[in-house]
Amino acid sequence: MVSLQTNYMGLKLRNPIIIGSSSLTSAVEKVKELEKQNAGAVVLKSLFEEQIRFEIHQSMHQTNLSDSYYPEAHDYISNYSRTHHIDNYLKLISDCKKAVSMPVIASINCVTADEWTAFAKRIEDAGADALELNIFILPADPNISGEENEKMYFDILDLVKKQLDIPVAMKISYHFSGLAKTALKFSWAGANGMVLFNRFYSPDINVDNMKVIPAHVFSTPDEISVSLRWVAMLSDHLHCDIAASTGIHDGKSVVKQLLAGAKAVQIASTLYINGLGRIDEMLKYLEEWMVKHGYKSTDEFIGKLSLKKTENPAAWERVQFMKHFAGIE
Repeated sequence: MVSLQTNYMGLKLRNPIIIGSSSLTSAVEKVKELEKQNAGAVVLKSLFEEQIRFEIHQSMHQTNLSDSYYPEAHDYISNYSRTHHIDNYLKLISDCKKAVSMPVIASINCVTADEWTAFAKRIEDAGADALELNIFILPADPNISGEENEKMYFDILDLVKKQLDIPVAMKISYHFSGLAKTALKFSWAGANGMVLFNRFYSPDINVDNMKVIPAHVFSTPDEISVSLRWVAMLSDHLHCDIAASTGIHDGKSVVKQLLAGAKAVQIASTLYINGLGRIDEMLKYLEEWMVKHGYKSTDEFIGKLSLKKTENPAAWERVQFMKHFAGIE
C-alpha cells in the first residue's frame, strides 16, 4: 500500500494535487465537490488587491480606480466589486473550512505594498490554512527600474508576513533577470512556499473587427517545460517548499514535477477541459507509477531528478539545441 501524502508549507495533504485559484474554487459547494473528487487542497478564487482598496477607499469616500496597475483589474472591479464585498470572501473561507477537511488556502492578487496588507490578518482570522500572494508587477513604466519593481515584491511579502502566523506562498512569474537569486531571497525573506509559475491574461487581436481580445484562456500540456526546468533548478536551493503550476494536465506530468522537486502541483485548466474526474485519473497514474518503481511514499522520490541529484545536470541547464548536436546527452 502506497501513501500519496505530502507536506507543503507545513500543511499535510492527502495527495500532491492542489486545485489552483479559479472559478472552480469560488463557492463552498464547488470546494466540497473537489474534496469528494479527492483533491489534496484548494486555493480559493483570488481576491484582487484592487477589490480591497476599492472598499477601503469607498468607506473613506475616496474611490479611485484609474491608477490600477493590473491589466485585468479595472473590468473585474467594475463588474464584481460593487456587488461582492470583502465580507463575502471571508465568509467563503469560513464556510469552506467548516465544510471540508482538506487545507483551504486563500489567495490575493496583489501589485502594491499598500494599506490593503493589513487585511491579511482578517483572512487568517476567518480560518484560512495559508495565504497565497499572486504577484506580478507589469514592468511597463519606463520610469521605474527593475530594482524598484522587485523591491515591491519584498515589501508586500514583508508587510503581509508581519500580520500572519499562517504560511505564506509567493506565486510568481519567471520574468526576473536573476530568477534564481530572487527566488532564493524570497525564501530568505520568509516565504513558506513558492508557486512556479503564475499564468497571465494574454492579449490577442481579432483582425476582422480590429479589437483586442483574450487569448489562450487555458494552459496546454506543452507549457509544463518552463516550470519543470525551474522547479528542478531551484528545489535544492530554496528554503521553502515549491508547488508547480501551469501545463500539468495528466498523471505523468504530476510525477515529472515531483521528481524535479515540487512538493505539490496546482491544476485548473485540465479540469475545465477534461472534467473533475481527471483528479482521480491523475492520482491513479501516480499510485500505479509508485508501485511499479517500488516507492511507498512520495518523500522517497520527490526531488530525485533535481539539478543537484540527477546524473546529468546539463540536461536542465541546456538552453541551446547545438549542445545536443554537439553530443551532450
